[in-house]
Amino acid sequence: MFSRRPDSPEPPTRRRVLLATGGIAVTAGIGWGSNWLVAYNRYERSNVGKLGFHNRLRIPELLDPAVSGDGTRRYELELTPGTSEFLPGKKTATWGINGPYLAPTLRVRDGDRVALTIGNGLPDATTLHWHGMHLPSAMDGGPHQMIAKGQVWRPRWTVHQPAATLWYHPHPHGSTGSHVYRGIAGMIIVDDAVSIRSGLPSTYGVDDIPLVLQDKNFHDDGSLDFSESTLSDTVAGVDSLGLLGDTILVNGTHDPHFEVTTERVRLRLLNGSNARVYELGFPGDKTFHLVATENGLLKRPRALTRLRLAPGERAEVVVMFTAGEKAVLRSLPPDLKVGFPTHRFAGGDDTFDLLELRAAPSLKPSPPLPTRIDGAPADITLPAEPRTRRLKFVGTRINGKSMDMNRVDEVVPAGATEIWEVERGDGNVHAFHLHGATFNVLKVDGEEPPAFMRGPKDTVYLPGTGTVRLAVRFDTLTDERIPYMYHCHVLRHEDDGMMGQFLVVEPGREAKVSTTIDSPDAHGGSHH
Repeated sequence: MFSRRPDSPEPPTRRRVLLATGGIAVTAGIGWGSNWLVAYNRYERSNVGKLGFHNRLRIPELLDPAVSGDGTRRYELELTPGTSEFLPGKKTATWGINGPYLAPTLRVRDGDRVALTIGNGLPDATTLHWHGMHLPSAMDGGPHQMIAKGQVWRPRWTVHQPAATLWYHPHPHGSTGSHVYRGIAGMIIVDDAVSIRSGLPSTYGVDDIPLVLQDKNFHDDGSLDFSESTLSDTVAGVDSLGLLGDTILVNGTHDPHFEVTTERVRLRLLNGSNARVYELGFPGDKTFHLVATENGLLKRPRALTRLRLAPGERAEVVVMFTAGEKAVLRSLPPDLKVGFPTHRFAGGDDTFDLLELRAAPSLKPSPPLPTRIDGAPADITLPAEPRTRRLKFVGTRINGKSMDMNRVDEVVPAGATEIWEVERGDGNVHAFHLHGATFNVLKVDGEEPPAFMRGPKDTVYLPGTGTVRLAVRFDTLTDERIPYMYHCHVLRHEDDGMMGQFLVVEPGREAKVSTTIDSPDAHGGSHH
């Protein structure tokens, strides 16, 4: 038996070991809690009172070419890197189309034959997706239609849908977020006979104004900050949503104002942000009228004081002004229907002034706002026994699956009207987008949806840990090889695999087509 020397340290007892390790755990817990609290406090963001609205709002160029001899409207687009000045005296490396940042607004009409020539002068392969457009899947611009660096894509289709505000943006699998964040985004205005005779404001850039809302983070030198979270955020466990910026750009303009010259102004609102949800309104609860959602005009304008827009959602509103009036379009804290503390970390406590609208001392009279828009899209009628498909959004998975470019998840008969039930099965922020189709929102967690949320739509926020029930009407265009997408439009989630694919085929062919895809374009191919 060995004896301990008098001057040797006493061996640790079990009690001392437990006290020591417990102390380390307590210290670590205190450190984590302190770090979490710092992150929590930092995530309440606001610019209210900090802007002077010094910069005139930039209005994107309108491309509205005449019909050529063969009955086609032709558009020339060139994707290029560039340099922009958003913050005074600071240069930012950006991407744009036909310019250094953002893209022209494209105007088309129901029935048009359109032809685009798209050159990719970017350093990376990319795509252009026509978000909300009904068109063949081969022209959709999803991840199967990659445009390699230095190459050209020439999509063609015939417009066959009602008047709407759509948009276009990159859709490369795994890097959509960074490509959109750099600046590739533009609006598409679809006109039809109904919109032309509606009496709504329609002079582009005067009383019909596109507003592309984006949030950014900048480094001190003015360069874009692509960090989705800081190290302290990661340690605190708050980095599940992606990019949330503390600086707002409207049409690529920081600190903007717009000079109102007419009694009524139509604002075409696009949430072009990667992850942020906006709750739009005016201080003092100034009333405005919702006249359209993503896929078409409403039969009756709806008076609102608040309007929520999730990433990818659009809306058209008409605002009335009096001579000399100033009104600030503001994003107030949105009710995200998520619990503590996700609400704070997902931007639920943020307030941002977006744009000051300044009415001139004398305003040009505007036609009265129509009380009814005859010919606006009717509600989608369900068949007696519609097929129901169910999707569950959890983390970055849909029905437990991550996106596979070679797997078809659903096969839909052309022209079908179905029920899709989309469940948010976690406590995070998600927005559901469906390519090549239009839907109405029937129920939200079993309740009637608010007026602004009913449709016609192609993108919808998923509020609450529950289910959004949709009536979906699919197009009649078919392709047994090239799929459309459905996915979360929180771009980090999409890039991390929260996306599925579906084919639209001739009725009766659903069980006969292959559910495996071998498309060279899925791996970076190009179109010439």
